[in-house]
Amino acid sequence: MESAKLLKAIIENSNEGIITIDENGIVESINPGALKLFGYNSGEVIGNNISMLMPEPYRSQHDHYIQRYLNTGQKKIIGIGRDIIAQKKDGTTFPIYLSVSEVDYDDKKIFTGIIQDLSKQKEAEEKLKIYTEELEEIVKARTADLQLLVAKLEDAKNDVSDSLQKEKELNQLKSRFVSMASHEFRTPLSSIQLSASLINKYALKNDVNGIDKHTTKIKNSVDLLTSILNDFLSIDRLEGGKIEPTFTEFNLVKFSEEIIEEMQPIAKQNQHIVYQHSGDNANVTLDANLLKNAIINLISNAIKYSGENTFIEFNTYTNNGTCIIEVKDNGIGIPDEEQKHLLEPFFRANNTGKIPGTGLGLNIVRQYAQLMNGDITWKSKLDEGTLFRLTFNLQGQE
Repeated sequence: MESAKLLKAIIENSNEGIITIDENGIVESINPGALKLFGYNSGEVIGNNISMLMPEPYRSQHDHYIQRYLNTGQKKIIGIGRDIIAQKKDGTTFPIYLSVSEVDYDDKKIFTGIIQDLSKQKEAEEKLKIYTEELEEIVKARTADLQLLVAKLEDAKNDVSDSLQKEKELNQLKSRFVSMASHEFRTPLSSIQLSASLINKYALKNDVNGIDKHTTKIKNSVDLLTSILNDFLSIDRLEGGKIEPTFTEFNLVKFSEEIIEEMQPIAKQNQHIVYQHSGDNANVTLDANLLKNAIINLISNAIKYSGENTFIEFNTYTNNGTCIIEVKDNGIGIPDEEQKHLLEPFFRANNTGKIPGTGLGLNIVRQYAQLMNGDITWKSKLDEGTLFRLTFNLQGQE
């Protein structure tokens, strides 16, 4: 008896709606939680067909579903649960999650439905949808910049008329660009789409940590798209002759240590950047901004193409009017047969796999070095790492 009273108290005070029906679909009991959801009193529901709480087409199909189940045993909701639309007394509809169980009692079948109101969750989903649309607008804006660059490449093609060879080279460049852009944009866009979808599921569970996790992934993907576009725009400015070096004197050691402080936090687990300087003078006269961008590009590549628990060697040398900067890693290396293409725009070695990249970085570094009367060389061996060297004639800046 006490157990029965306890069960009744639980049902009567449950925030979820609980309804029982017989095998003919007639309501035998309904708890206050369900009455509050639908806006009825118990006398208006008990003894009537459960379909009164459903809009069309569910209302017309319900009795047929019960009869089919009794005849065939084929389950559609029982023991499974699903999202459906319910109807209140005033005729308005709202989303619910319906879970149905079956009990044999006094030689007859009783079906118990547990109802959860999904209105708030659906509102949250709508807000997330709006947020996703806003992110898509950001992506569209970035894509517009990309389309502008494609248009400029097309204009460049139309201007090339001095030889068939130049036109062929430009077509190959365009093919690499379209292939690279398609691949590099697809990855972050897919991440944005997946994270936005998963945010919806976490919202249903009120999982704030899960939502924060995937919001961060979306932000990182947008940052990646921005980085890709920055590479494109840098190439555009270089090719258009819009970048002029500004030579100033600065301390190379202090300058390099500041770069390490900036880059170390983005290194992989137990990946350490080790810096060393040697030479007769730490002061150099170069364009600090161009040099910083070039070194960051080389260190970023070393981080990206090396594994965890590795060292990245960053060395600077000054002697007899010459400045040498080296970045060495123990990463995947570059295949011998592909090294001749290394500085070409949009080129990426076959062993880079799914590691993201535009194939523009080293081409940009070479052009920055040339603007400062310098050059880039390298040594690399497959699976044993790569060393890049920037060499500058400081006497040429005086």
